[in-house]
Amino acid sequence: MKKRVFSGARPTGRQHIGNYIGAIQNYVALQDEYECIYCLVDIHALSTLEDTGKLQENICEMVLDWLAAGLDPEKSIIFVQSHVPEVMELHTFLSMITPLSWLLRVPTFKEKAKLQPHNVNYGLVGYPVLMTADILLYKAEVVPVGEDQLPHLELAREIVRRFNNQFGDTFPEPQARLTSFPMILGLDGREKMSKQLNNHIELALSDKETLARVMTAVTDPARRYRTDPGRPAICNIHKLDAYFNPLQRELFAAQCRRAEIGCVEHKQILAERINSELRPLRERRAVLATKPHYVNEVLADGAGRARVIARETIKEVKERMRLV
Repeated sequence: MKKRVFSGARPTGRQHIGNYIGAIQNYVALQDEYECIYCLVDIHALSTLEDTGKLQENICEMVLDWLAAGLDPEKSIIFVQSHVPEVMELHTFLSMITPLSWLLRVPTFKEKAKLQPHNVNYGLVGYPVLMTADILLYKAEVVPVGEDQLPHLELAREIVRRFNNQFGDTFPEPQARLTSFPMILGLDGREKMSKQLNNHIELALSDKETLARVMTAVTDPARRYRTDPGRPAICNIHKLDAYFNPLQRELFAAQCRRAEIGCVEHKQILAERINSELRPLRERRAVLATKPHYVNEVLADGAGRARVIARETIKEVKERMRLV
């Protein structure tokens, strides 16, 4: 019997190549090895999102990208967090046994509080408990994480141990599947690729739009002329070659150091490689987008399947806690 995987992602709308390389490709690969549950965590998003006007649009756009990239609703459960309200019920139960001191020591809480000092809400503090409820509601045994996320998962494991010790063996301790989530730099060459920073390349762009975005990328600032030798180690175009042009990466690096290839030419080659890889995805996405009800059907079916699991878990939890 396959082990169960859970992973959640904030509904941020159209996905970019950083999302694709860093998470989506991994989601697709896990489907053949595990029973996968993938959730768009809209409740989590509310802890930092003050304007919800585009939330539903963002959910739809994100799911279109996921499906076009290869997430299969026949293999995986794909749903929206709030469509399974049992998660909020479990979150409440778990919050009653989670010491406040555990939550205040979480590094991400301190970081988020600094970023939004005008909105340090309860949900921001309780974020790790809701994340734990996401995992435990489906009794997920495996959670794909990068090393930087291990402290969050360890907190979830602490909550599991506390619940099991107090009420009896109920939940498995979720294990980390350490996965390479590379940080893809944005077109500015300084910060992580992000829609917020407008330094990204969306998966759904046209070939022409992709070329235009790539041409804006910052390369080696010291290379002012075509005849100047370049420094591939600090050039983001060369870093992207690792994912979209791996077979020629070393060749281009050598040519750059010898000033045998210019930045403009290299950007044009990279844009074509990105377009070549993403063209099938874009074609599938265009077809899916002509079926306006399909995304809703996928999410409704996913929520229905998720609720079957969730209701059984909540029933067991209430019995363990002597609430019934």
